[in-house]
Amino acid sequence: MEAVRRWRADWRYPTTLLCMYGFFSTVKPLEPFLIPYLTGPDKNLTAEEVNNQIFPVWTYSYLSVLVPVFLLTDWLRYKPVVVFQSLALFITTAMILWTQSVQEMQAMQFFYGVVTASEVAYFSYIYSVLDLKRYRKATSYCRSVQLLGYTMGSVLGQVFVSFNLLSYNNILVFTLVLTAIAFLFACLLPMPQQSMFFHRRQKTVTEVTKTIVVAKEHVNGSKVSLDDLRVEKRGETEDAKELEDEERAESVGAMSCSKVLLQLWRDFRLCYSTRQLLYWSVWWALATCGYNQTVNYVQVLWEHVQPSQNFSIYNGGVEAASSLLSAATAYSIGFTEVRWEQWGELALGGFSGLGAAALFLMTFTGNIWVCYVCYVIFKCLYMLLITIAMYQIAADLSMERYALVFGANNFVASALQTIITSIVVDSRGLGLSIIPQFIVYASYFSLIAVVFSLRGLYTIWRTQRSSKDSTPPAKNEPPDHEEHRF
Repeated sequence: MEAVRRWRADWRYPTTLLCMYGFFSTVKPLEPFLIPYLTGPDKNLTAEEVNNQIFPVWTYSYLSVLVPVFLLTDWLRYKPVVVFQSLALFITTAMILWTQSVQEMQAMQFFYGVVTASEVAYFSYIYSVLDLKRYRKATSYCRSVQLLGYTMGSVLGQVFVSFNLLSYNNILVFTLVLTAIAFLFACLLPMPQQSMFFHRRQKTVTEVTKTIVVAKEHVNGSKVSLDDLRVEKRGETEDAKELEDEERAESVGAMSCSKVLLQLWRDFRLCYSTRQLLYWSVWWALATCGYNQTVNYVQVLWEHVQPSQNFSIYNGGVEAASSLLSAATAYSIGFTEVRWEQWGELALGGFSGLGAAALFLMTFTGNIWVCYVCYVIFKCLYMLLITIAMYQIAADLSMERYALVFGANNFVASALQTIITSIVVDSRGLGLSIIPQFIVYASYFSLIAVVFSLRGLYTIWRTQRSSKDSTPPAKNEPPDHEEHRF
């Protein structure tokens, strides 16, 4: 029992449980084949109903619940939201399996919007139960396991479909079992005692002791007798014991909602007052909006180019390959020696232009393999750039402010996505078919490329000009004066 108690107190225990939850909740073998399933004989929905009536609901749902879920996640201290996310994921999968009509599928998309909005709890939970020195390692584990889950799901789906091992309905039953296992791991997670905003940890005993010592040194001067040191030590011990008693009663200080919102607003204004961070955040929001739209509707384009009823499809293999190559691309950024503060904006513009070219080619080609390759290129480019943007933004921010910027950027991206969806995709708007939609998305990334390329060229010109202006003119001094220079 002592060994079990020791293991549960170790940082590996919550990290392992969270990784197991992340793995089982992301293994979704049917996801790469969702469009063929919905438009096939099992559901018998039309491509227009899926594209223009069902899928837009996810965008509206995600935007509507993003801010409430963000605040509730912190207020409830993460674990309840992780458990709720697993329940919502189970409901989503069950509705895909057992519902049929357009209205029921729209309700399914609403629940899936709740699932995706709740992902903030998965990535934030680990920071509330671990020491600062463990953050990087634990975060890498959680992200790697989630990537492994996505890849494993895509590969399993491709194997099931290509070799006719399971029908689409049986694949969904298999996914329900995996989701139930994820729910069990979510329930086993330890309940955090603190959070970033509403339940911040108060000053620790060590911090208070150091404060007392520093204060007394200022008061008493530099010369302190042995008796004085004993008195101070006794006082420090009493203060520490008082603080320990307070922490046992309540380890965190629960802040009121108004104070938290006021502090968030102050941090928001402070973060975005930096012009460099603002530019990177603008690209983040714009590119994430376009990326989400592309990924959400790319299966509809593939189905248009090569209908699954008449041909073999390899959506699962493509998704697995794109995930692995995207991870490798993002990982390689850590080994590059580039002054991103100078060249970053030009890189954003140039690579966004390549992504736009890939989208244009994917739109106008009639070859499904060209579509697949262009999709992999587009996804790798986005993952490359979003990794650079995250690094540049997080470089000078605390964890709390980075979480705020992350949430704000994603909210703006979701708002832009909602506008595009309501105008371009929704049947109550223009209700465009899939080819005109992708022309819009490719043109959107072309505009991003032009704006940030121009901005990048201006930044490089300004940097070079300022470096020339700041270079002091050479002085013609005799050689014997060199020894007097400092």
